[in-house]
Amino acid sequence: MIVMKFGGTSVESASAIERVAGIVKDRLMRRPVVVVSAMGKTTNKLLAIAAAAVAGDRAAALTQLEDLHLYHHREGVGLGVETEIETHFQELAELVKGLAVMGEMTARSSDAVSAFGERLSSIIVTAKFNQFGMESQHVDARSLIVTDHRHTQAAPLFAETYQRLAEKIPALAATRVVVMGGFIGSTMEGVTSTLGRGGSDYTASIVGAGIGAEEIQIWTDVDGMLTADPTVLAGGYRVKRCSFAEAAELAYFGAKVLHPATVLPAIEKNIPVRILNSRRPQVEGTLITAEAPPSTTPIRSIACKKNITLVNIVSTRMLMAHGFLRRIFEIFDRYETPVDMLATSEVSVSLTIDHTGALAEIRREIEEFAEVAVEDNQAIVCMVGDNIRTVPGVAARAFTALKEIKVRMISEGASQLNISLVVAAADLTHAVESLHREFFSNPDPAAFE
Repeated sequence: MIVMKFGGTSVESASAIERVAGIVKDRLMRRPVVVVSAMGKTTNKLLAIAAAAVAGDRAAALTQLEDLHLYHHREGVGLGVETEIETHFQELAELVKGLAVMGEMTARSSDAVSAFGERLSSIIVTAKFNQFGMESQHVDARSLIVTDHRHTQAAPLFAETYQRLAEKIPALAATRVVVMGGFIGSTMEGVTSTLGRGGSDYTASIVGAGIGAEEIQIWTDVDGMLTADPTVLAGGYRVKRCSFAEAAELAYFGAKVLHPATVLPAIEKNIPVRILNSRRPQVEGTLITAEAPPSTTPIRSIACKKNITLVNIVSTRMLMAHGFLRRIFEIFDRYETPVDMLATSEVSVSLTIDHTGALAEIRREIEEFAEVAVEDNQAIVCMVGDNIRTVPGVAARAFTALKEIKVRMISEGASQLNISLVVAAADLTHAVESLHREFFSNPDPAAFE
């Protein structure tokens, strides 16, 4: 069995879904289990509808809801699922009206609303597959992916989830294509939950681990992992193969083709993950395995993370005193604000965050014992590669390439897989171009294409 996950752009229309059907049909001998995201930008539209309802603009919410209804009806016409689509939108309309009355949206209601995208897309995709001549069956992911109660960022309960997957999916997949919605699950009590934005990748990995798949395929709209973010630098090379560790670092530091948590179940079960392009299925993509083959190029890729805030904390009173870092991180932990990068000295700490919702409160508490300076509009540039730990001179080459750019912070990961730098957002493109020119002017053809 293989798991094939298709993102929103891959299932955004009837014609796109037909293209997906052709890709799946070519792999029927491998007993595919298909996981799909919401169609196009449906999740964003659902949350916008809910926000309008909560803000008291009931008319705008219902108008947007009708537009979304017509979109799904149009793309699903002739598939025999009109009644199911209508039923889902009636349920969604009642939920939106309830939000308008209450005037607030809880995390639980946010999950209930945003889950409709995958609920609808998986029904439409199943019907299209059947019309395309593949016997297919829809399975509601909420009946299999069991999570905790942390709505909008739910964590899977793996033991229960794996048991349900193993009991249900292999038997079905033996005779038909199984189709599930990604991103969604439910609590033990059956309350709808979601795995967070980008969670469809995570669903695919969980399903793959639960059924012991031979491979997990993430089908998207790019040819695989590239040597640089294509929105920052066009013309990067395709990475033919990388390690789980490299992929995890790249995903965390901004590689958009993979959700940061995706590789975790795959690592535990040692299941290869392949990134592929649904618009160019003939391209081999990027294969992610436990170990990557050696390469003469010292780094695998350059990742970027935009909209970063740099926080500098200084307190001479803490010289030779213990507990400085503990006090700082207790505050960040209390406000549930994760830290990306960290650099410390005896009396100062510099760190980066990308969630600033609680920054004012965090700053106020820290200023009780230290001075705080905040720099907005920053970006992280992260060079990732297994070779960084063994090839000398990588950092020296990087800083030579960046000699015209002010680097505000430097960090080398404990794993020795990455060297990360903070630069002003305005310098991001120049920094990536300079580093890419330095390290990929003559890439190893065995590792890149």
